[in-house]
Amino acid sequence: MSGSIPFYQKHHLHYDRGYRSKETQSKVSQYQASSRYSASGSASAATRSRGLNVSSRSGLEESRLSPSPKRAKPTYLAVDKDNQIIGYVVPIFRGSQEFATGLSDTEEARVRDTAAYMARRNLFTSGLEMERSELISRKETMRESAERITLNKRIHEHEEHFKRMNEDSLMHAPEFVIKPRSHTVWEKQCVRLHCTVSGWPDPRVVWYKNNVALDPLANPGKYKIESRYSVHSLEINKCDFDDTAQYRVSAMNAQGELSAFASVVVKRFKGEIDEFLPAPRRAITEVGPVSEYGITFQTHIVDKFGVSFGREGETMSLGCTVIIYPALHRYQPEVEWYRDDVLLSPSKWTHMHWSGDRATLTLTHLNKEDEGLYTLRVTTKSGYETYSAYVFVRDADAEVEGAPAAPLDVRCLDANKDYIIVAWKQPAVDGGSSILGYFVDRCEVGTTHWIQCNDTPVKFARFPVTGLVEGRSYIFRVRAVNKSGISRPSRVSEPVAAMDPADRARMRGTSAPWTGQIIVTEEEPAEGIVPGKPLDLQVTEATKNYVVLSWKPPGEKGLEGVMYYVEKCVSGTDSWQRVNTEIPVKSPRFALFDLAEGKAYRFRVRCCNSAGVGEPSDPTEATTVGDKLDIPSAPGKVIPTRNTDTSVVVSWEASRDAKELVGYYIEGSIVGSNVWEPCNNKPVNVTRFICHGLITGEKYVFRVRAVNAAGISQFSQESEAVEVKAAIGGGILHASPAPPYGITVLECVRDSMVLAWKQPTFIGGADITGYFVDYREVIDGVPGKWHEANIKAVSERAYRVSDLKENKKYQFQVRAANMAGVGIPSLPSNTFLCEEWTIAVPGPPYDLQIREVRNDSLVLLWKPPVYQGRDPVNGFYVDIKEADAPEEAWRGVNTKALEKTYTKIKDLKEGEKYVFRVRAQNKAGVGKVSDVTEPVPALTKPGTKEIVVDVDDDGVISLNFECGNMTPDSKFVWSKNYEEITDTSRLSTETKGTKSKVVFNRPGEEDIGVYSCLVTHTDGASSSYTLSEEELKRLLEISHDHKFPIIPLKSDLAVELLEKGRVRFWLQAEKMSNNGKVDYVFNDNVVSQGEKYKMNFDKNTGVIEMTMESLTPADEGTYTFQLQDGKATNQSSLVLIGDVFKQLQKESEFQRKEYFRKQGPHFIEYLSWEVTPECCVVLKCKVGNMKKETSALWHKDRHQIKVDEHLGFAEGVLKLEIAQISKKDAGVYEVILKDDRGQDTSTLNLTDQGFKDLMNEVFSVIANSSTPLKITSTDEGIRLYTFVSYYNDLLQVTWHYKDSAIAFSDRIKSGVVGEQLWLQIKEPTEKDMGKYAIEFYDGKGGLRRTVDLSGQAFDDAFAEFQRLKAAAIAERNRARVAGGLPDVVTIQEGKALNLTCNISGNPVPEVTWLKNDREITSDEHCILKFESGKFASFTITGVNTSDSGKYSILVKNKYGTESGDFTVEVTEGTPDLGVTSYWTDEEGNVVFGPNTPKEKMKTTLTGTKMQKRKESVSKASTVKNVEDREQGKTNEAQNDRNPGEVGALDSDQTKEAKVDLINQTLPVDQSEASEQPADSAEKPEAVAETT
Repeated sequence: MSGSIPFYQKHHLHYDRGYRSKETQSKVSQYQASSRYSASGSASAATRSRGLNVSSRSGLEESRLSPSPKRAKPTYLAVDKDNQIIGYVVPIFRGSQEFATGLSDTEEARVRDTAAYMARRNLFTSGLEMERSELISRKETMRESAERITLNKRIHEHEEHFKRMNEDSLMHAPEFVIKPRSHTVWEKQCVRLHCTVSGWPDPRVVWYKNNVALDPLANPGKYKIESRYSVHSLEINKCDFDDTAQYRVSAMNAQGELSAFASVVVKRFKGEIDEFLPAPRRAITEVGPVSEYGITFQTHIVDKFGVSFGREGETMSLGCTVIIYPALHRYQPEVEWYRDDVLLSPSKWTHMHWSGDRATLTLTHLNKEDEGLYTLRVTTKSGYETYSAYVFVRDADAEVEGAPAAPLDVRCLDANKDYIIVAWKQPAVDGGSSILGYFVDRCEVGTTHWIQCNDTPVKFARFPVTGLVEGRSYIFRVRAVNKSGISRPSRVSEPVAAMDPADRARMRGTSAPWTGQIIVTEEEPAEGIVPGKPLDLQVTEATKNYVVLSWKPPGEKGLEGVMYYVEKCVSGTDSWQRVNTEIPVKSPRFALFDLAEGKAYRFRVRCCNSAGVGEPSDPTEATTVGDKLDIPSAPGKVIPTRNTDTSVVVSWEASRDAKELVGYYIEGSIVGSNVWEPCNNKPVNVTRFICHGLITGEKYVFRVRAVNAAGISQFSQESEAVEVKAAIGGGILHASPAPPYGITVLECVRDSMVLAWKQPTFIGGADITGYFVDYREVIDGVPGKWHEANIKAVSERAYRVSDLKENKKYQFQVRAANMAGVGIPSLPSNTFLCEEWTIAVPGPPYDLQIREVRNDSLVLLWKPPVYQGRDPVNGFYVDIKEADAPEEAWRGVNTKALEKTYTKIKDLKEGEKYVFRVRAQNKAGVGKVSDVTEPVPALTKPGTKEIVVDVDDDGVISLNFECGNMTPDSKFVWSKNYEEITDTSRLSTETKGTKSKVVFNRPGEEDIGVYSCLVTHTDGASSSYTLSEEELKRLLEISHDHKFPIIPLKSDLAVELLEKGRVRFWLQAEKMSNNGKVDYVFNDNVVSQGEKYKMNFDKNTGVIEMTMESLTPADEGTYTFQLQDGKATNQSSLVLIGDVFKQLQKESEFQRKEYFRKQGPHFIEYLSWEVTPECCVVLKCKVGNMKKETSALWHKDRHQIKVDEHLGFAEGVLKLEIAQISKKDAGVYEVILKDDRGQDTSTLNLTDQGFKDLMNEVFSVIANSSTPLKITSTDEGIRLYTFVSYYNDLLQVTWHYKDSAIAFSDRIKSGVVGEQLWLQIKEPTEKDMGKYAIEFYDGKGGLRRTVDLSGQAFDDAFAEFQRLKAAAIAERNRARVAGGLPDVVTIQEGKALNLTCNISGNPVPEVTWLKNDREITSDEHCILKFESGKFASFTITGVNTSDSGKYSILVKNKYGTESGDFTVEVTEGTPDLGVTSYWTDEEGNVVFGPNTPKEKMKTTLTGTKMQKRKESVSKASTVKNVEDREQGKTNEAQNDRNPGEVGALDSDQTKEAKVDLINQTLPVDQSEASEQPADSAEKPEAVAETT
C-alpha cells in the first residue's frame, strides 16, 4: 500500500491536510510509516496494490472518517463522473477490523477521544461507562507506548530504504500466478482455458490464436472471454479441426508485457463422423441458477431443419421448434441466427421470426452468398443451445447457354473520394469454357441506372473503380464472361460512399462502446509547426491496375491538421513527381493508378499543414507494376471417407505456398459418367468438407480446386472411388493408420524418458502426419490411468516424455495420425523404470531402415543415439547375422568405425534372410546395441530399376528413376547422402507418372555425394547413385559438348571503328538457317534500316552487323542484337555508357579526322627512334600517299636540318641517323610533309625525359654489347677490363667490389681506352681478392658483369704481374741505341763523315764499334768517342773508298745488348755543291734537311728504322775483331786530315744535319711502349753532316 494519499484522491475535500487536527495528522503519519514497512516485508504485495483504494466516496474511506458509527452499505460498482457504471471493484478481504476500518485499535481510540466524541459521550452515556472508558484508555496508552518504541526502532532500521520509496514502487509488471493448461478434446466438444494474472496497474488481457487476436464479437457464439477477480478465461464452443492451434494470452500494463501459451488439439472420432456429437456444455455459474426468476431453464431444440438445397432466386425458410422448460408466460429467450459463425441481422435478404415456440429464418432471395452452415442459437439465463445444418445454393440457369455462373461476395475493400476498390470471388461453374474476365457495374444509390466500369474484362478479382462523384454513395455488381456469353449479375454490394476515410469517420456520429481501454485525447493542436516525416511507408497491394500505399502519421503530437502529398519516381532515376498535385489527402492510405505496367517505381509521402510542407518520408523499395499474386497451385491428395448414406467427407492437402487463399471448390462425379457437379458454390477455407446430396449406393470420385484473387488453380488429382453409404457397419478399412509397435527407451534421466517406436505396418488412406504418446504409471504391477504426453503431434518416431517421477515405473502407448484421423493406440509397452542413466558409453541407435535391397547388397540407415554417454559419439559399428542363426552368429560388417549414419552392405548371399543391428561408440567404448531390424531377404525384386544419369540435348544433367509398381499414393523422395533434399536452389525435382528426375541447376563440387530415391507406398522401391568428383567432371564435359537451346555465337556483340570514323556493331553466329532473323534494339527500342543505321546479315557466314556514320550524345545506351532461328533464340548486348561511350565517341571523331588527314601526304607511323646494335640512333617515320612533288623537311628546335647523306627516304620510311649521340643532339625534332594536297607534321621531343629515355636505351645497347669481364696483368698490377661495341661519354658505369661501390684512389683507378673499360689495381695484395663487378646504368634494371678475382685466378694474375714488373725494370734499364744512325750514308770520297747517336742504359753500357762485323778502334782516321755515358760519335776525317762498308755500334750492360747498323758508301767524282745532312724530328723520324738536293733524297730514310738486338756472345766477339782491324785504318785517315778542320767539320755538322732514328722495341705489351725512359728523347740523338 502506498505511503501517501492515492493520486486520484489528493484533491478530495475529506483528504485535505488542513481538515485534520494535528493529533490526527501525527497518528496518520505513524500509520503510514507502519503500513510502508508492512508492505515491504509482505510476500503478497500484489494484494495491496492501488486497486484496493478504488471505491466510491460512499464506500470504505468514507465510513472510516464519518462521525456516525453506522457503516454505510458498500457498493462494488465503479462509476464515472456522470455516475455511469463502467466496471466492478474487487472488495477488500474483511478478515480483521483493522483492514475493515483502515485504522488500528490505538488510532481508533484516538479518534474517539476528540472533542466531538467526548461531547456525544457525555450526552448519551452514564458515569460508569465513563469510568470504564477511562480504564480502557489507560491500558491503551501503555500499550501504545510500547508499540511506539518498537515502531520507532523498526522505522530507524529501514530509514534509508524508505527514503527511496514512492507511490510508484508498488507498480510491477504482469505475472502469471496460474498459467493456462493445454487441452486435447474431441471434435464438437467445448474447451475452456484459464489463467490468473497479477500486476499493478491492472493488466489488460488479450487472447490470441496463432498470434491473431481473438474477437468474440466477430465470431459470436464461437468464443467467450471472461475476466473476474484477476481470473481470465477463454471458452471455445463446438471445437473443430480449425481450432487446433497454439493459443497465447498476453497481459500488459505500463510496467511491461508477459505472455503464456497453451495448445488445443481437436481429435476426430475414429471411423464415423457424427454431426450430432455432445453439445457444448452450458454455462453453469458457481452459485447455481442465475436468473431473475430464481429458476433454471432447460432448452430443447426439436423439429429441426436438415441439410437444405436451393437455387438462386428462390425463397427458403429454415425453422426449428424450441421447447423451454419450465414454460413462463411471455418469457422470450434470445434467439440468434449465424451463417458460418457470423451473426445475421435482419435485412431485405434475411427475415427472422419468433412465434413463442418456433424460430424461423427466411432467405427471401437466395444467392450463392447465402450458402453455408446455418446455426440457431437459443440463449436463456441458464445457458444456450445450438443446432446447425448446411444450406447449399445452386446456380440459376444461365441466360445464355454455356455462359458462366455469376460471381459472388462482391464487396468494397478500400474507398476514397475518387476511387473504390471492388473485390469479388470467382464462381465455381465456368459454363464449359474458361472465364475470360469480369465486368464491374456501378449504380448510384437512389437510382436504377447501372454503368459498366471497365471496357475490357479483367481477370484479377479486384478492380479500382474511378470517375466517382465525391460524397455520393454507390453499389456494385460483377458479371463473368467467357466465349459463350456473359453471366447473370452477382448480388449487389453494400452501399459505400466516395469520400475520404477521415471524413467518413467524422460522419459516423456515434461514440464507440465501452471496451475497457483508456482513451487518451490529443492536446490542442499547435499552430505554426511544420509536421515531420510520415512513418512506416509501405506498399500494401500492387497489381497491374493500381498500387495501394499506407503509412503512419508523424510521431509528433498536437500538430495542426495534417494532410499528405504522395510522390512517385521511376526506379533508377531521381526525378520525383507529385501524384496528387491539387488536393492533399487526409487519410494515411492512398491508391495510385495510371502506372506503366512492367515498370518499377518508388514512392514517398510528405506531410503538410497550414505551416508548410514537411520533409519526405523514406522511399519505398522499387515496386514493379504487375499482378504479383500468382494463381495457387493445385491442392494435394484428395481422400474421401464414408459419412452417411447421402454424404461423403472429403479431405485434401492444402495448396502449397498459396498466397491470399480465398478457399476451395469441390467437385464430384459418378464413376464412369465423366460429368462433374460442384459440391459447393461458395469457397470453403478449410481442407475438409462434407459433400451432401449424393445418391446412395453410387460410387463417386472427387477433385478440388483452390481459389484466390488471381484465379482458380488446376484441379487436383482425382480421388479414389468411394461408395456412398453409411460408414457404421460398412465393412471398409478405416482411413486412419494401424498402431505403431516396438516401443523402446533411448535415454532416461531423472524425470523424463526418450522413446522410439516403429512405423505402423498399415499407414491408412494417407501419409502419417504425426504421433501421439500416452503414458501411465505402474505401481506394484498395477497400471494406472493413461495420460497424454504430447498435445501436438510429433513427426519423428522418437519423443521425450517429461514430467515423470524418478524411480517410478511406466508404460507407454503410441497412436499414429493422418489427415483422416487418429488411429487406435499401440499395445502397452514393456514396463520401464525412470532412473537416470550414468553409463559412460552411448545409448542405442534407433530407427534402423533398410533400402536398396539387391541380390548381393543393401543399404542400412540409422539415427544416432539420443544418449551420448560421457563423450560425443565418434563412430558406429554394424553387425549382421542370418535371420535363423543363433545369437552367437553375430558378426561385424566393419572393423573401422563408420562416421556416417548409413552404409552399403555387400557380399550378401542371394535369397538369404538377414537381420542387422548397430552400435555407437565414443571415447569410453562401444555402447548398447540397437533394436534388431526385421528379417530381410537379399533378393532383387522383379521390376527393380536403378537410377540413370542423363544429359539431354540442352546440356542439362539429371538423375532419372522409374518405378513400375507405384500406387496412387506413392511419391518419389529424393535424398542426398540419405537426407531428404529440401533446398531447391541447386536441385530441381520433376515427377511425371511413374518417372521422376532430379535436375542439377548449377552442377559443381557442392553436388558431389550419394543420391538416392525412395518411392513411398511400395515394397521398398529405391536406388542410389554416387556422384564422385571424376564422374562430375565427365558429366560436365558431356554437358558442355551438347548444344544449348540457343543460337551459338562465335563472337559476342562487339564494336569497332571503320574508316571515316564509322562505327560498326557486329557479332558472328555459329550457324543460322535462311529463316533466321535479327532484331536490332537500342535502349529497348527496335531500330530499323535508314539513314542513320545500316544493317547487314550474311547468313552464309553468320556475320550480323550494323553501322553508323558517327556517334552523338544521343547514341549513348545499350545495343542489343536479338537472334531467332525457329525455336532457337539468343541475344547479345553491348553497354556503351559513361566513360566507355565517351572514349569510343572520341576515337570515332579522331578516326574521322584521320581519314581526311590521309587524303594528302601523311604519316602512317609517326616519328620515333630506335637504337641499332652499333649504338647508332635512328629517327624514323613511315609516310604514305606521297608523290614526286611532296617535300619532307627535317627540323630541330624549329631550325631546318641541312639535307646531307644522313637524310634518307626509302620504302616509305624517312630516317635520320645520329652516329655518335651526345647532349648536343637533344632537342625537338620535327618532320613536315607538304605538297599541294596539304601537309602533315610529326614531332618527337628528345629533351628532358625524352632524351633520358633515348640515352637509357643507348646505354642498354652498350651494356648488352659488353664482353664478359676479364683479368689481365701489367707491370703495375692487375687490370680488369671489358670491351663494348661503342663507348659514349654519358655512359654511367660503377665498379663494385664485394657488392659495394669502389672508392677510387691512387692505387685503384678506372679508365677507358678506346672501347675498353678497365679497372687498374696497383701493387695488389691478398686483401684485393674477391668478387668484382662493373654495372652499366640504363635507367631500368641495369646490367652487371662480374668476375671472381680470388683463388687460382688471383694467384695466376699476381704471378704474371710479378713477372711483368721484373721485365719492365729490365727493359727500362737495358743498354739501348736510342737513335741517330741512318740506314745508308752515301758520301763522296775525300769528305769528312761525322755520326752521333744517343746511348742509354743503367748501368752505363759498354760501347763497341764494328766494321763489317769486326771491331774497330779509334785512331786519327776514324775517331770514336763516348761522352757523358750518353753520346757516342763516329768520325771519319777523310773518306776514301776503303771506308765503304757496313758499320755497327754495339752497346752492352748487365740487362742486355743492342746494336745499330748503317752502311757507308763512298763515291768518286767531283764534289757537288750540296750538303747532305740528316737529323731527327720531334717524333724521332729521320728527315732530309732543306738544302738537300732532291736526287740525294731517298724515301728509305723517311721511314722508321727497326733496331736489332745483338745479344749473342759469338757475334759480339766477331764485331769486336772487326773493330780492332778497322781501328788502324781509322787512325790513318785521321792523320791525313787537318785536326782543326775536323773540329770545324764537327761543329758544322751539328748545326746543319740531325738524324733521329726511332728506337723500336719488341711488342711485349702496349703499356711497355708508353713507359720508355723520358730522358731518351730529351735531346737530339744523332748529328751527321757531309760536305
